[in-house]
Amino acid sequence: MPRINPWVALVLLLAACGHSGTPTAPATAPAAPTTASAAPAASSGAPAGPEKAVPAEQNPPGDIPDNIAFVEYTNAAGKYRFTHPEGWAEKTQGATVTFTDKLNGVQATVGSATTTPTGASATEQDVPALRSGQAAFELRGITEVSVPAGAGVRIVYRRNSAPDPVTGRQYRDEVERYEIVAGGREVIVELFGPVGADNVDAYRTMIKSLKIS
Repeated sequence: MPRINPWVALVLLLAACGHSGTPTAPATAPAAPTTASAAPAASSGAPAGPEKAVPAEQNPPGDIPDNIAFVEYTNAAGKYRFTHPEGWAEKTQGATVTFTDKLNGVQATVGSATTTPTGASATEQDVPALRSGQAAFELRGITEVSVPAGAGVRIVYRRNSAPDPVTGRQYRDEVERYEIVAGGREVIVELFGPVGADNVDAYRTMIKSLKIS
């Protein structure tokens, strides 16, 4: 009988038993489930709060010189006239006029009152309107007054100025608002400048020069 190679016999034996001899790769474990992150909550979009008062200047600029000259202005549409510092820039729109120079100014316009306003009427009507219309409004006082043009009230308040068109800076203004009635017609004059500026004499000159026709 011919002799069988032992290695051939081993191969034949393994084939008969159905074993391929090739190692089977282990099954891949299923990936762990992932949890989707919750989407961040949308911004509430809450409106900004009311404008805060800007601080007053320690050394406020804008004093109106005591020796400045005054010139007369007449508003035909509003039927009033008064004097203002010479050289101030003018902006007229119908019955309203504004004169400004640096941080100081005066604005005159026609009001709707036909009877003399009082401290009570100013408190009930004018102050709420100013509070809603002026930036960071702060009431300083209300007094009943009589000037050469007629009688009425003087409301002193503070507000933030409009931002400077170049620098964006704001100043804290103090405003003297006169509501004067004569002959059933009202003229409102607002004199304004930075808090702490010494403009008493100039303001007195302007309001005493007011005439209502």
